[in-house]
Amino acid sequence: MNKYVFAVCGIFCNVAMAQSSVTVYGVADAALVKESGGVAGSVTKMVGGVEGGSRIGFRGTEDLGGGLAAIFTLEMGINLDSGTSAQGGLAFGRQAFVGLSSKAGTLTLGRQYTPLFLTLSAIDPFQAFSTAGSAANLMSNAGIRMNNTVKYASSPVNGFSGELAYGLGETAGNSSAGRQLGAGLAYVRGPLSLRAGYANVNSIPVATALTTGKTTSIGGVYDFKVVKISLGVASNKGTVNVNTRVDPNPAAKSRDTILGLTVPVGAGNIRASAIMKQDRRTNRDARQLGLAYNYFISKRSDVYVAYARIRNDALPGAIGFYTVGNATEAGGGDRAFNVGMRHSF
Repeated sequence: MNKYVFAVCGIFCNVAMAQSSVTVYGVADAALVKESGGVAGSVTKMVGGVEGGSRIGFRGTEDLGGGLAAIFTLEMGINLDSGTSAQGGLAFGRQAFVGLSSKAGTLTLGRQYTPLFLTLSAIDPFQAFSTAGSAANLMSNAGIRMNNTVKYASSPVNGFSGELAYGLGETAGNSSAGRQLGAGLAYVRGPLSLRAGYANVNSIPVATALTTGKTTSIGGVYDFKVVKISLGVASNKGTVNVNTRVDPNPAAKSRDTILGLTVPVGAGNIRASAIMKQDRRTNRDARQLGLAYNYFISKRSDVYVAYARIRNDALPGAIGFYTVGNATEAGGGDRAFNVGMRHSF
């Protein structure tokens, strides 16, 4: 991180001590990761932010009266293994927004999570971007975050809530270039949670390619107390983004299915999932099995171990060859083992 980032951190830490309306929070996470099955061969490394990306954030609110409040969030990602900034070096690459909150919901402006990503996170036992086994290894998220975004999130009414998001492309003479649309719908009542998410992206740069496509995802979770079961399906069209990779074929079509479970065991829980990707145009199907265990040392600290394997129909290095990643990186092979620790504050 540069001097500017440290200066900003110092300013906000002082504000946090002076005003109860500002909260400083974060996550410190690191793990040993062994990956194999890739073109370059096996590798063992330390990765910062495997179960959850390491971060430090500042969240604030000001009561404006009449149930209205001004809110903001500034959250930077940190590569704990090297101390550098995550998200490509952005100062506040995880989240950066300001807005208004009321009984009717919140209206926010800035860099924010997409409704589709939040939908997938709620269905996946691995929370979409977590340890090996994450649904994001095979299922499209159409980008985790949206820049230049106006988002409205409603307050729950009889268990129902929704989100609408629009990301401006900011291209002169072409309002559709680079723009993103997102929507989410949720119903939560007791042990049942139902979710639906939608993303429509147009010419969004990802690495050396452009993401242009649509993804629709629906699913649900039911908590039986002794086991929590989740099921979801998704339909993808166009050059949709999967684990930071892009299929360049604009006519690409695929369908995803996920079945997951979470079982409380002692002071921790076992998470498992099976995911199938069906490529509807070429023979590039893939299947993933993931298994993980978390042991909570305290309310804020846990240790974890995870393993996942993907069986690809595509050859290593080819389009459609999916890799086992984690919350920080896409991974380099079709198998990965993680063992690490996470502390939240």
